[in-house]
Amino acid sequence: MPNLKSVTAVLPVSDHAAAVAWYKQWIGRDPDVEPQEGVAEWQIAENAWIQVSLDPETTGKTNIVIGVEDIDAHVASLASAGVPTGEIQDFDFIKLVDIVDPAGNKVNFVWENPKYEPPAE
Repeated sequence: MPNLKSVTAVLPVSDHAAAVAWYKQWIGRDPDVEPQEGVAEWQIAENAWIQVSLDPETTGKTNIVIGVEDIDAHVASLASAGVPTGEIQDFDFIKLVDIVDPAGNKVNFVWENPKYEPPAE
């Protein structure tokens, strides 16, 4: 794919202030940039961003997936920040867990098992 250099996941919300407060709690810091009123952005990896954007018409209809190095440690860090998660789901080749923001958008965290070997055919 030519010239691709970053990804931004846009999460539409109807209460921007509440959403920013929730994402600050989860991410642990203020937004990196607020390019305009009703938009806040956090850089979560070298070329990956989350954008919370005031958009009442599409609020709560987004689902994003974020890869993590250690799902258990990540769930523990979410718990220590007061962010509730669902149960970790274990599918052998991956483990995943999700959180839901105040607008109803889902953020899924996925850990890929580097030792997984598919069954022989």
